[in-house]
Amino acid sequence: MTSSPVVAHVVRGGFVESVHHGLAVVTAPDGSVDLEVGDSSGPIFPRSSSKPIQALAMVRHGLDTTGALLSLACSSHSGEDFHIEAARAILERAGLSEADLQNTPDHPYDEVARTAWIAAGRPKQSIVQNCSGKHASMLATCVLNGWDIGTYRDPRHPLQVAIAETVSELAGADPVAVAVDGCGAPIHAIPLAGLARSFGRLAAATDGPEARVAGAIRDFPEYLGGTRRDVTTLIRQVPGLIAKDGAEAVYAVGLPDGRGIAVKIADGSSRARSVVLAAVLRRIGVTDDVALAALEHQPVLGHGQPVGAVVAVDI
Repeated sequence: MTSSPVVAHVVRGGFVESVHHGLAVVTAPDGSVDLEVGDSSGPIFPRSSSKPIQALAMVRHGLDTTGALLSLACSSHSGEDFHIEAARAILERAGLSEADLQNTPDHPYDEVARTAWIAAGRPKQSIVQNCSGKHASMLATCVLNGWDIGTYRDPRHPLQVAIAETVSELAGADPVAVAVDGCGAPIHAIPLAGLARSFGRLAAATDGPEARVAGAIRDFPEYLGGTRRDVTTLIRQVPGLIAKDGAEAVYAVGLPDGRGIAVKIADGSSRARSVVLAAVLRRIGVTDDVALAALEHQPVLGHGQPVGAVVAVDI
C-alpha cells in the first residue's frame, strides 16, 4: 500500500487540502481481475468485511438461523434496540446468555443510539458492541457442534479453523497472516482481489449456504448495518447487491452477475472509502442515484457549513 495511487482529494474552497492513497479492484464472474486501481494482489486485512464469509462457514457447520438473525451474524450493527434484541435472541435459542460473549464491550456504534445509551447512564456492554451478532452466532455454532464455548476465539479452535478454510476457498488464496480483530476474534490477511472474488461468489449463488447468507443480507440490510448507514442504503437500493463495510477503510460488494468489488484506503480513513467505492460502481454501470448519493456524501466543513467535499480521482 505504500506505493498505492491517489484515489481521492479532500477539497476545501476549491483547493486540494489533502489526498488519500488507496486500492480498488473489480473481479469478473470467473474470479479474474477485470478492473484494477493499484496492485490488488497484495494482502490486506478485510476487517469486518469478512463477516459474511465467516457467517458462511458457520452456516456450513450447522448454524440454523435465517433472515434477520443471519443478517445480524454478518453485521457490524449500529447498536439500535432491534439489533440488541436480535443478538439476545440468537443467544437464547442456543441456551446461552450475554455472559458467554467475549467480544469487546462498547457503547452503540450509531451516534443517536450511543448518545441515548450514555445519557441513560448505561455502561459499555458486549451485547451492544457492533460485533455481538457475529459472536453470538459463533457461540451458537459451537453449541450445535459440541465445541468448547470458552475458547471459541482461539485460532486453533474448530470454529476458527473452519472459518479460515472458508476464507481461503472463497478468496482463492491462503491467508498470509492471522491477527486479532477489534472485537477479539481472528482476522485473516488475503489479497484485495480475493475479497472481491469472495463477494462475487456469494452474490451470484442461487442455492446452498452461500445463497442463504446473501439472501439474508438482501432481505434485512438494516440488520447488517443500521437505519442510518450507507451500507444499508446501498443494499436496499441496488437489486441483488450485497455489501459489507469494514474498519480501516475497507468496503466489499458483490453483484448478482458474479462480479465483485473491493476498496481499501491506504491510510485507513473512512471518509474516502465510500466515495471511492461509488466511483468504481459508477464506472462499471451501477447508477442508482439514491445509493450513490449516500456513498458520495462526504462534505468538508468550515464553521459548521459545507465548504468542500471528498472526491474520487482517477477511477
